[in-house]
Amino acid sequence: MPKTEADISTSVSRAISVGITAGVIGSLAMAMYAMVISGSIKHAGYFTPIYHIASSMISDKAMETSLLGPLKGQNFFFDLGPAIEGVIIHLTVGAIAGALFGILISKIHASREFTVVAGTMFGLLVLVVNGFVGLPIAAHLFGGGKPISDMANIVGWGNFAGEHAIFGMMLGIVVAVKLGHSSKATNR
Repeated sequence: MPKTEADISTSVSRAISVGITAGVIGSLAMAMYAMVISGSIKHAGYFTPIYHIASSMISDKAMETSLLGPLKGQNFFFDLGPAIEGVIIHLTVGAIAGALFGILISKIHASREFTVVAGTMFGLLVLVVNGFVGLPIAAHLFGGGKPISDMANIVGWGNFAGEHAIFGMMLGIVVAVKLGHSSKATNR
């Protein structure tokens, strides 16, 4: 039976809703990974990634203080205002990317396994688009300067790729579970 216009609209709305939820969950997982790497391996403050994101739109003072904190034995410098701004920006970008992925994956009848792999690849595509286009544009529009336009270099491309792969994998897992195609679904 052919789908009606109402069926298609409901299907797209559900894909967007699931994608937004998945994007937020993926962004949270990505942020946790970035914070652990920042605080333990890079020996910067644990909250530095959040302040780094916030510095796209506000002063980079919190980011600088967080970066220098470990030199003074302060790995947990916390400033509520910049932290909230950084989290809002990060979750919003993740939700938008998630909505796009939800729409794209809903257009094919993909298996759960394919959806998880596609999510991970999508996360890496987001890395490329953000690293070379999105962040430089954001830096120019909002005055974030080099800390934003060169974020991938500052964080390190390897860490940045790991963060985005985790985002994409979580995105794929949540979409696979919520949109629920079985493992026997055909991949078109």
